[in-house]
Amino acid sequence: MSTSSLLPTLTGNYYTDPAIFAAEQELIFEQMWFCVARGEDVATPGAFRTVEVGRESLLVTRAADGAARAFLNVCRHRGAKLCAEESGAVKRTFRCMYHAWAYDLDGKLVAAPNLVKMPDVNRVEYGLRKVHVREWLGYVWVCLAERPPSFEADVMGACVERLGNLDSIERYGLEALTVGRRIRYDVKANWKLIIENFMECYHCSTIHPELVHVLPEFAGGYAAQYYVGHGAEFGRDVEGFTVDGSAGLPAISTIAAEQDRRYYAITIKPQVFINLVPDHVIFHRMYPLAVDRTIVECDWLYPPGVVASGADLSRSVELFDRVNRQDFEACERCQPGMSSRAYAEGGVLVPSEHHIAVFHHWVQDRLVRPEK
Repeated sequence: MSTSSLLPTLTGNYYTDPAIFAAEQELIFEQMWFCVARGEDVATPGAFRTVEVGRESLLVTRAADGAARAFLNVCRHRGAKLCAEESGAVKRTFRCMYHAWAYDLDGKLVAAPNLVKMPDVNRVEYGLRKVHVREWLGYVWVCLAERPPSFEADVMGACVERLGNLDSIERYGLEALTVGRRIRYDVKANWKLIIENFMECYHCSTIHPELVHVLPEFAGGYAAQYYVGHGAEFGRDVEGFTVDGSAGLPAISTIAAEQDRRYYAITIKPQVFINLVPDHVIFHRMYPLAVDRTIVECDWLYPPGVVASGADLSRSVELFDRVNRQDFEACERCQPGMSSRAYAEGGVLVPSEHHIAVFHHWVQDRLVRPEK
C-alpha cells in the first residue's frame, strides 16, 4: 500500500456508465455467490420468492425434501416469466400462465397441454434451468455460474478474514434466529457507493450521532472492520445497542464473553453486510437493479423466543434504521456528483479509508474478461 496520505478512488464513470454496470452484472453478480432470501421466507415446500440477480429473474423455493431450490424464472416453452409475484406459495407445481406448462418443486416438467401425445419430450431436459444453491447462516445463497467459486473461500472466508475465525460468527447462531423486523430501502445510488460507505467510518461523527454515542471509538474515523477481529466497544454509559443507548434485550446465549458489549461489521462481496451485536444481528442484502438504483433489504434477527414474547424491538430497530437512512441519503447525495466533470478523474481516500482501495482494485480485476 502507498505511503501517501491520499489514494485515488475509482473514476466517476464506474458509477454512471451503463456499460460498466452491465459488465458488473455479467462478471460479478452472475459469477459469485449471491444471497437471495432468508430461509424462513421459503420455509415450507412450495413457498417461493422471486429475485433479480444480475440480468436474470430467479425463482427461489423449497422442495418436498426440505432443501432450497433455485431456478431461472423462465418457462422452457416460449420464455414467459413463470412467477410474476415477488412471493407466494404453490401446492405442488409452478404453472405458466401462457400455455400452462407446469413444473414440480424440483423443476421437472410434469404437465402441459397434449404432453402425453409427445412421448419424445424429455421432462427433465425441458425442466426449469437450475441454479446452484447453498444455505448458510439461515440464508439462501445462489450462484449462476456454470462452475461456482468456492463457497467456503468466498463467503465463509470473508467472515474469517474479518473476524479471524469462523467460530466467532457461528456463536451468534444466525440459522436459529428469526426476523423481528424487515425494512426494504430503494436507494438511488450505485451499489459500490453503498459498499464504500459501509466499509468506512470517516463519516460517522458527521452523520451518525446516535451510532457514535453508542460506539464512541467511531468518532475517531476508523471503522471496526479496519482491524481483523476487532469489535467496537460500547460506551461506558451505554447499556445496549439501541437508539438512545438504553438497555436492549438479553444477549444471545451462545456468544462468547468477549463478544458482549461489542459491535462487529462484516462485508461479504458483492452484496451482503452483517452487523453483530450482543442481542441481535442486522443482515443487509443488496439487489443492484441499475447503475444508479439499488434495493437494500435489511433484516433485524432475534432469538425466536424474543420475537414470540412480543418484546419491544423498536429501539434497536430504530438505531440502525436511522444509520441506514443517514448512509443512503449520503450515497444519494454522491450519485449525481459521479457524472460531474469535477469527479471525472475520481476523488481521494484518506488513511482511514485506504482499505477501500483494495475493494476498488477487486472490482477492476473482476471486470477483466478471462482469455478464451
